[in-house]
Amino acid sequence: MNLSATLSHHFNLIQSTAYFIRKHFLVVVSLSLIAAFGRVTQLGGFGAISTWLHIVLEVVIESARILLCIYVLGFANVQNGLLRIKRFFTSKGNRKQQWGTAVQKFKQQWISLGFNLILFMVIAWVFNYLIDQAAYETCFYLKLKEGGILVSSASEWTILLFLKNLSVIPFTLIFETLLLLWLTNKFDRLQHNAQPGY
Repeated sequence: MNLSATLSHHFNLIQSTAYFIRKHFLVVVSLSLIAAFGRVTQLGGFGAISTWLHIVLEVVIESARILLCIYVLGFANVQNGLLRIKRFFTSKGNRKQQWGTAVQKFKQQWISLGFNLILFMVIAWVFNYLIDQAAYETCFYLKLKEGGILVSSASEWTILLFLKNLSVIPFTLIFETLLLLWLTNKFDRLQHNAQPGY
């Protein structure tokens, strides 16, 4: 096995996460934008809001995130994702089998899992570092306030959480959902599609 194939094998979760985001970019970005603008509005980026609107926005934000996870669970099909969740909670035998499969998978491929988790943490750190730089070390935040896009009372947190909701949060949700599929051996189809040449 050559070096390229070895790395591809060990980092298959990260590779498939990147593949899924590329292939379904518009859906991922659309759901992420809903959460991002919802969070900015909650933080008063566009002006003060009422308590009830804050609660409604929280429901919208979390619903967008949950919908993204369901979308990934169903391999870009919400209905299939919901059916997968339903089968897990309604079939005790199936649930027990999947837990057993996850334990066995972990025992067999803990090294590969470790590589993926380490690379995931590095990527997440880079995302967060770049977001911090954009919020605190550039004039981006001030320009948005000067241009009237953000109100004068808005804090840097509006930019931080907007950018996080467009980058590290969806990346994390997709990676973690694919990790669940990988542990329960439901990962083969996406992994096959993510290989070079497909």
